Amino acid sequence: MLTGKGMFIWKIQNCHNGSISEITRRAVESNFSHVLIKVANGIYSYNYDWEKNIDLVPPLIAALKSEGIQAWGWHYLFGDQPWEEAAKAISRIRQLGVDGYVLDAEGHYKGKYIAAATFMDQLTAAITDIPIGLSSYRYPSYHPTVPWNQFLKKCDLNMPQVYCKFSNNPGAHLEKTITDYMNLKYTPPIFPTGSAYTSDGWTPTLPEIQEFMEKAKELNLPGFNFWEWGNLHNELTDEYYRIIRDFKWESGSASQQDIAETYLAALNSHDVSQLQSLYREDAVHITSERTIQGTASINSWFGTLFADILPESEFTLAGFSGSGNTRQISWTASSSAGNVQNGSDTLGLQDGKIAYHFSDFSVMK
Repeated sequence: MLTGKGMFIWKIQNCHNGSISEITRRAVESNFSHVLIKVANGIYSYNYDWEKNIDLVPPLIAALKSEGIQAWGWHYLFGDQPWEEAAKAISRIRQLGVDGYVLDAEGHYKGKYIAAATFMDQLTAAITDIPIGLSSYRYPSYHPTVPWNQFLKKCDLNMPQVYCKFSNNPGAHLEKTITDYMNLKYTPPIFPTGSAYTSDGWTPTLPEIQEFMEKAKELNLPGFNFWEWGNLHNELTDEYYRIIRDFKWESGSASQQDIAETYLAALNSHDVSQLQSLYREDAVHITSERTIQGTASINSWFGTLFADILPESEFTLAGFSGSGNTRQISWTASSSAGNVQNGSDTLGLQDGKIAYHFSDFSVMK
């Protein structure tokens, strides 16, 4: 799973006049784990010099990878030609050898549910060896006709655009974004994108940039991105670059294991008593089918999980978010009875113990 700091690139030629060496140097200097490069727009390749018939993307990908930085491709979608857009995505992914792919679906895709399902089915049938992410609005509740379920059902990461234009509280916006997405059916790990651009006379302040990064870290998110490289270096002062460059992201360096990690480790132990120790005696466990209360009932459910639902299972933590008394956990699992790709748990804690637990997953035979 992707972790750390990253930056979107829109137009390579607008980044240090297209200098591959300078882009790479600054990515290394900033300790970026990844850079996201636009590789397609609808049914067409992007960052391609059509006059000279030169693809600008491969040299940048090669340079970034040579420094141990992941190179992801992103693709703006319209939804009118889902088969053709999926074919273009598959072609660019295979041609370029990207480490991950992000689909950008916004206003053009509203109401196009069948197109979204068609696109995702074709994409994921062909692409199985790299993670897939979604980039879209920060508040799904404000944009209910975006095909959220069709996209997120088959995404490994969710990269909402937490752009706080004409606002001054990115931390609160990020918290609301996570809460809003937790209300959807499918909840892959949140990997937010913040504002490092200027538009219509608005520019984020340096403290707001810092607040966004600190809040992402406080909420135990796997990392964050910023939009956008060319705008950051061409329109903003060097102070903006430096504040992002100098922010330390020590992924997984916390000395005390988080409850999310402890819970997944207990699942992998297949030890019901170890799991019981994480719960309050009056804890409530909820699934879409029933609600139970008390450690005896919860123990019985875990016994059934290990014996019948997911025997010989191995669980993998895909990501978690939240702080204080709330955690949202995403996980996958493999077992002799089938696999889980959409595991989602919401934990409510009291005095460090689980008081409320909502589970949602489906087993694919």
